Amino acid sequence: MIGFLRFIGILNAALWLGGAVFFTFGVGQVPFSNAMRELLTEANYPYFSGAIAQLLIGKYFALHILCGSLGLAHLGAEWLYLGRPARRSTMILLLCLFGFGLLGRFWLQPKMEVLHRQKYAPNLTQTVRDRAAKSLRIWHAVAQGANLVVLGSLCVYVWRANNPPDPTRFVTAMQFRG
Repeated sequence: MIGFLRFIGILNAALWLGGAVFFTFGVGQVPFSNAMRELLTEANYPYFSGAIAQLLIGKYFALHILCGSLGLAHLGAEWLYLGRPARRSTMILLLCLFGFGLLGRFWLQPKMEVLHRQKYAPNLTQTVRDRAAKSLRIWHAVAQGANLVVLGSLCVYVWRANNPPDPTRFVTAMQFRG
C-alpha cells in the first residue's frame, strides 16, 4: 500500500507539472500563432484568438484545481495510512498551488474575460476600450508572472513527492533498544 500511495503522489505531481509546462510553452501559444491568424482571417483574429485563449485558460485552471485536490487527498491518505503528518513546507506549497488554481479560475479568468469583451465591444466608447485593453495587458502580465512562479513551485513539489522525508525521523527511541 505504501508503494501504491507513493506512485499515486508521484504520478499526480508529474502530470500536474507536465500539463502546466505543455500548456505554458505549447498550447497557450497556439491562439496567437500565425496559423491561427490565417485560419481566422485578419478581421476575426484579434477577438476570436483571445476568446479561444480564454477557453483554454479555463481548462488550465481546472487542471490546477483537480491536481491540487488530488495532491491534498494524497497527503491526507499518507497521514492516515502511515501515521505521519506531511512536512509543513510541503503542505504550504501544495495549498498555495491549489489556491492559485482557485484564484485563477474564479477570480482572474472572469476578470480577464470581461476586459477582453470590453476591449472589442463595438458599443463602447474608444476611451473605455483603450482602458480595458491597457488593464487586460497588465493582468495578462501578472498572470504570466504568476504562472512562472507556479511552474517553479511545481518543480519543487515534484521533487518533494519523489523524495519523501526520512522514515527514521519518526522512529521512537524504544524501537532502537535490543
